[in-house]
Amino acid sequence: MNFALYKEMLSIRPVRRLLVVGMIARIPHSAAGVLLTLHIVLTLGQGYAAAGAAAAVMTIGIALGAPWRGRRVDLVGLRKALIPSVVSETVIWSIVPHVSYEWLLPLVFVGGLFTLPIFSVVRQSLGVMVDGEQRRSAFALDSIATELVFMIGPAVGAIVATSGFSAIGLTAVGISVSAAGLFLMWFNPPTRSEAVCTPQESADRAAADLAAAEAAMVASAPAHVQEAASEMASATTRGAGIRSRVASNFTWFTVSVAALFAVAAGSGMVLSGSDVSIVGLLERGGHQNEIGIVFFFWCAASVVGGLIYGSMKRSISPMLLLLGMAALTIPMGFAQDTWTLAFLSLLPGLLCAPVLSASSEKVADLVDEERRGEAMGWYGSALTAGVALGAPLAGVFIDNVGPSAGFAAIGFAGVVLCVAGLALTSMRRRSARV
Repeated sequence: MNFALYKEMLSIRPVRRLLVVGMIARIPHSAAGVLLTLHIVLTLGQGYAAAGAAAAVMTIGIALGAPWRGRRVDLVGLRKALIPSVVSETVIWSIVPHVSYEWLLPLVFVGGLFTLPIFSVVRQSLGVMVDGEQRRSAFALDSIATELVFMIGPAVGAIVATSGFSAIGLTAVGISVSAAGLFLMWFNPPTRSEAVCTPQESADRAAADLAAAEAAMVASAPAHVQEAASEMASATTRGAGIRSRVASNFTWFTVSVAALFAVAAGSGMVLSGSDVSIVGLLERGGHQNEIGIVFFFWCAASVVGGLIYGSMKRSISPMLLLLGMAALTIPMGFAQDTWTLAFLSLLPGLLCAPVLSASSEKVADLVDEERRGEAMGWYGSALTAGVALGAPLAGVFIDNVGPSAGFAAIGFAGVVLCVAGLALTSMRRRSARV
């Protein structure tokens, strides 16, 4: 690893400024999930199923809005494209804390639609500012910054919400994100190269952007994958119109690729369900002000797991990795205190980044290069769908059975999915031999 490249990147003032503002802008986003969950449960007096449903609605809004926001950046430029997000972030998140649950749902959906596209803006701008080996180093630095943010943000959100300031916290989230958007509009980093690119250069940039989108998705796990997954889908489907005219079928969508999409959906389900279950278990036990400790251990384990997996020369089946993560999630429900839960989160956390990395790598291996962007867009959509399902599923079991049931439900669902997938794969191999 050439650390001199990182030093070189940080010595470039526009790159350094973009990385800093990207990191700052993600902090309120990373705190918003825990803040919203605890606001719904503690302030509005709703259950965890309701909190999970709100998270799902916001995730759907983010997924639907990401492609549109990306196209607006391409068509009208960064400054004009960010105006709706800058306005809506402050307006929506200033109103959300003061309305009933019935009004909160459509508001968070609209908030998701107009979420500041910080992942794609930073990624796209870095891709224009630097080239070649420098681009990989810049993307790596952005991933490191993202990992740090998602270890800090949930802890901050939990402290604010449990101190009785969830309304102030949610309002601060909107104002902070709008301020970051205004800074981006003033800074106006380039989102497209002024030089005319050859077809090969355009293909190289697209491949680098896809790799960076995958890295952002892995870096934001396990606590906040929905936005990064949606941004990945938007980044890889912007060129779908051209591709669809060339080949308007799904010949790339094989049984093996379908299995990987199932892994993506299962991963999203387990991660978002674990997120809600951690909050539920600690809140019901009176330890809600210590939520940040568990999130720190959980996210840090994912970082370590990603580093270990990245250094391995052999790949591991994504289905087996998901099976391990889902099975190891179940014992988290047996924790009786914060530190036990934190230590129990280490093992499933270690497998989080490897699951996402291995499955996205496998999709890239199985799908031809000319259809890979489209396939990865669908992969991001599958992950987002799983995220939208996991939170309300865990919430229903937390409300009706108990906090530990949330972990058991999503863990068991993940195990069943993997066992079924492995059985079908085995049957397919046997029939192929015959």
